[in-house]
Amino acid sequence: MLVKIYGSAVNGIGATSITIEVNISRGAKFILVGLPDNAVKESKERINVALYNQGFRWPGYKVVVNMSPADIRKEGSAYDLPIAMGVLVGSKQLIAEDISSYVIMGELSLDGTILPLKGALPIAIQARKDGFKGLLVPAENAKEAAIVNGVKVYGMSTIEEVCDFFKDPKSVAPEFVDTRAIFKQEQRFNSNDFSEVKGQQNIKRALEIAAAGGHNVILIGPPGAGKTMLAKRFSSILPPLTLGEALETTKIHSVAGKLKGHSSLVALRPFRSPHHTISDVALVGGGSIPQPGEISLAHNGVLFLDELPEFKRTVLEVMRQPLEDRVVTISRSRFSVEFPASFTLVASMNPCPCGYYNHPEKQCVCAPGLVQKYLNRVSGPLLDRIDLHVEVTPVSFDELTEEFESESSTDIRERVIKARKQQGNRFDLQKIHCNAQMNTSTLKKHCSIDDEAMGILKLAMEKLDLSARAYDRILKVSRTIADLDNSEAILTMHVAEAIQYRSLDRETWSG
Repeated sequence: MLVKIYGSAVNGIGATSITIEVNISRGAKFILVGLPDNAVKESKERINVALYNQGFRWPGYKVVVNMSPADIRKEGSAYDLPIAMGVLVGSKQLIAEDISSYVIMGELSLDGTILPLKGALPIAIQARKDGFKGLLVPAENAKEAAIVNGVKVYGMSTIEEVCDFFKDPKSVAPEFVDTRAIFKQEQRFNSNDFSEVKGQQNIKRALEIAAAGGHNVILIGPPGAGKTMLAKRFSSILPPLTLGEALETTKIHSVAGKLKGHSSLVALRPFRSPHHTISDVALVGGGSIPQPGEISLAHNGVLFLDELPEFKRTVLEVMRQPLEDRVVTISRSRFSVEFPASFTLVASMNPCPCGYYNHPEKQCVCAPGLVQKYLNRVSGPLLDRIDLHVEVTPVSFDELTEEFESESSTDIRERVIKARKQQGNRFDLQKIHCNAQMNTSTLKKHCSIDDEAMGILKLAMEKLDLSARAYDRILKVSRTIADLDNSEAILTMHVAEAIQYRSLDRETWSG
């Protein structure tokens, strides 16, 4: 008897429907074809024992399983459940005439329980797109998949439950998730607040500009000056995620298997802070089965790289292209996948190995030339892609002990949201979401400046030896500063403030 079951293969942050044909005939072999990997090839032993422990049996006949399209590699153990159901229906241990109307996915334990899988959300999206009646997934993934409207999602815990469902589909209620209600409930403010930071008004101003325009920022200063403390509070002043951004972010975390069991939607902007020992593959993504890296997990959020020069040179260099294109492409001989990587980079570093170069009170003990060598660990092209270079100075005792409470993240966030709304009215939000994403034509249209401002910018380009990319980024930052001032025109003072955030380029900092 020939049976057709439908599953799904995750590719990048999307999915492709897979037809699993199970044919049972005379003989005593098990043949699995359709470009399966080792995990899929091992499924026969897991399914055999799982069926036995659930009161079923493996048929004593020839079982041929074909997975099509045959040119797509089938990876992972989530095909256990659809193959098992095909075997049960093909051997007439289960009558399920409507089984081809559902997508079925799940890994089997030896006792017959169904284990969670990765990528339940893109699988559900594809099932709805292909017009399937419903989707059967592990119970732990049901809420995650149920945020997709238009397809019924059923959470299953054992093979027996799946069989009971096909005997009487009405006996199991589909999982229901009110996506908008959960999104609203999960949107809470960050527990870290800028009101807890004493002094550092110039740094807060720079971070406000970075948040308003989506600009990358690097903080340079001695140890204990508050670089990490300020960076961790940066996400608290970013605008809240839209529902569309939340769904896109959730897809990435679903594919990476980072969603917690009780959570079905990522409603807060991600904040990723990898250790400096991270590999280049872990940062940008990849592996034999391509998975999203830290820059993709930070999509629509913040990537914080603490102690930037301590990262391996190769790790930092692979970020250069994603910082420009906001997407990372991972190519293999047979296929390539794309992961979105639109994030705000916040980096911090000491000015030298001892940490006290340019310190107002303590003396640097580094040998001559060591400061320049330390700064050279961060390449010029990477530093050029960072819009704001900010020097963080130590906080004085008087500022630390003052009773005056600093401005809260809520107040700063309101100004950031207002500036982002201006940008939303200016741009097509399908392509450009903030000033930092402007291309050359958009830059020319919205960032014109008068002769006085152009003269200041020309002088800065010559004195600081800035690149053409730095020129564009100064104009983008100027546009953001003007938006925060609620000014339609970019004034000379806006350009002057933007220029001062380039003053820590390598040539001047070590000068």
